Amino acid sequence: METIQLTLDESLMAEVQQATNALKMSNADFLKLAVERALRQRKTIELEIRDAKAYAEKPQTVEEIEEWRSEQQWDET
Repeated sequence: METIQLTLDESLMAEVQQATNALKMSNADFLKLAVERALRQRKTIELEIRDAKAYAEKPQTVEEIEEWRSEQQWDET
């Protein structure tokens, strides 16, 4: 087993502390679980990063957005 050192900003660490307290877990166990889940979701994360870069390089036009507007309306029955 390897040991790592990790630096988190104060607000993120506060959220981790709040979560670990609520779940009655150690910080180490919580972060280990978070890393394991992120690795299982790696492909999804890669696709999200790819899509975000593509939209940043070539944002949608108003016409493209309007084309899908009707699909965003949900029936309230």
